[in-house]
Amino acid sequence: MPGTGAYLLVGAVAATVTFATTPVVVRVARRVGWVVQPDERRIHSVATPDVGGIAMFLGFAAAFGVARMMDSFDQLFARNSEPLGLLIAAGLMFLIGFIDDIHEISAPAKVVGTVLVGSVLVVYGVTMFFFRVPFMDVFVLSSDWQPLVTVLWLLGMTNAINLIDGLDGLAAGIVAIAAMAFFLYAQHLADPSIGMLTQPNIGPLVAILTVGICLGFLPHNFNPARIFMGDGGALLLGLLMAVSTSVVGGRANPNDQGYVGQTYFFLAPLAIPLFILGVPILDTLFAIVRRAVRRQGVAAADKGHLHHRLIEMGHGQRRSVLILWTWTALLSAFVLYPVFTGSGVIYIPIGIAMLGLVLYTVFHPQVRQRKS
Repeated sequence: MPGTGAYLLVGAVAATVTFATTPVVVRVARRVGWVVQPDERRIHSVATPDVGGIAMFLGFAAAFGVARMMDSFDQLFARNSEPLGLLIAAGLMFLIGFIDDIHEISAPAKVVGTVLVGSVLVVYGVTMFFFRVPFMDVFVLSSDWQPLVTVLWLLGMTNAINLIDGLDGLAAGIVAIAAMAFFLYAQHLADPSIGMLTQPNIGPLVAILTVGICLGFLPHNFNPARIFMGDGGALLLGLLMAVSTSVVGGRANPNDQGYVGQTYFFLAPLAIPLFILGVPILDTLFAIVRRAVRRQGVAAADKGHLHHRLIEMGHGQRRSVLILWTWTALLSAFVLYPVFTGSGVIYIPIGIAMLGLVLYTVFHPQVRQRKS
């Protein structure tokens, strides 16, 4: 099993390459016209490149190549088809989003493309083995169910990240926090003293690569953003989060009864995405209901997202983003603390912190002043 230092090195490569190539992408995008113009449903006020996914994919591919050449990851790549499947799927997922960024394609076409990417993952074995349903049982996924579950999981994750990408730095920051939390979770399960995760497993590598490309892109994307990640970047991040949660949470040993956090790990495939990615998933559910009531398509754009509502309350872009980042960090701590300590005491201070964040959000002086 690779050490934490090896993972951090690969993550640093992803961040460095993404950070260094983003300004180049900005210049090229402006020259060829790959920019999004401001309109009544967009918050930005100037034409801005929206193909940041190019730099993110370059960062991912470069760091992936470095990992392949490192001795620490030999066991992960040797006689294992999953890394190649991940690379092909990531390239296809980015390509679908990139095409949509420069020549808008229909929502059904994107769904078909996502199903194709999910099929690639299935062919190369990048799937869940177990699926834990809360308050029920652990289901062993047969070869008949694995393709369906993989595609649905991928569709859910990609749409969640895509829908939350509405403010400068919001999606990149949330995914960076979520992926780092999941990396810690995966490393804990992979610890030989716990042994709940069969090796080799690409989950921790995928998670730290996700952290790296987000951190490398964020300085260019935070308000005022010089570039947006676009669908190319959002769909790529959704794929990476879908893969990491699938191969970690969906493969933790369901028969190990000796670990203190066994109940939590049985629920991990649902609990980790729902809690750590709670903000975008909640936003996705709200958006689907909102658009169904209005008889709009699920892909129809509007200004009813959580981040738009925060701005309407009087919070600026930066504070709205920081509020949602803080929510993600609190939710991450909420689910990770008992994993490492076996204690639930922390739920009290975290609950208080969450309440304080709600009060700050609703009763901030600028909000009260705007209401009056």
